[in-house]
Amino acid sequence: MEPRLDSAFAVFDAQDSGCVSYGVEASGRRWFVKTATTASSRRSLLRAARFHAAVQHPAIVRPEHILDGPTLVYSWHDGTVLNHATIHGSDRSALHRFQQLPLPDVETAIDTILEAHLAITAAGYVAVDLYDGCFLYDFHARRLRLIDLDEYRPGPFTLDTDRLPGSRRYMAPEELVRGAVIDRRTTVYTLGRTIHHLLDSPPGWRGSHHQMQVAANATATPPADRYPDVAALAAAWRTTLPSS
Repeated sequence: MEPRLDSAFAVFDAQDSGCVSYGVEASGRRWFVKTATTASSRRSLLRAARFHAAVQHPAIVRPEHILDGPTLVYSWHDGTVLNHATIHGSDRSALHRFQQLPLPDVETAIDTILEAHLAITAAGYVAVDLYDGCFLYDFHARRLRLIDLDEYRPGPFTLDTDRLPGSRRYMAPEELVRGAVIDRRTTVYTLGRTIHHLLDSPPGWRGSHHQMQVAANATATPPADRYPDVAALAAAWRTTLPSS
């Protein structure tokens, strides 16, 4: 297939990643196409292609076609990103709507994120640049999908720059320190911030005290004080759910 930007029904060209994305209809289907326009965005999409070759999970949207460029072509999925972040700022109206859903729906979405990261860590990858803009939520079907995991990398690794890409709302302290080790405990921190962020609505904390404690344990400043891996975090989280 050769998706063409000039036939797009939606264009996303105000991203700070250096990528241009758009939606097209071809071969009787709708597709989401992501292209690189800079050297750094080309490296990012090549990294994404390697990640998706190694990791599969039903909640992770993965490309069905990888074309020269590189260009990644995904099946189009209905939904709204919880944070529509562009060079002009962030629109978190979908996040605020999500935070007002019945608590079991929010808990199910969090559980989906953790379950996907069990598959990610099992494949030897660590989370980089995970934030609410990676959460595509279908309010009609009450289903969350993960998108734009382009910066995920095999780990552990030692940070050789001054910081990793990402939102400070979600980043572990070591992601901002040259020479720090980035490993599964770093992913645990990011997921702990995810739990806290999705349950902490504008009117106040919606989760249980136990859930707040799980998030706090996951986001301890010293990595050694966190859960040792995503499996331990997921197990602790699931003890907080009503059905456990």
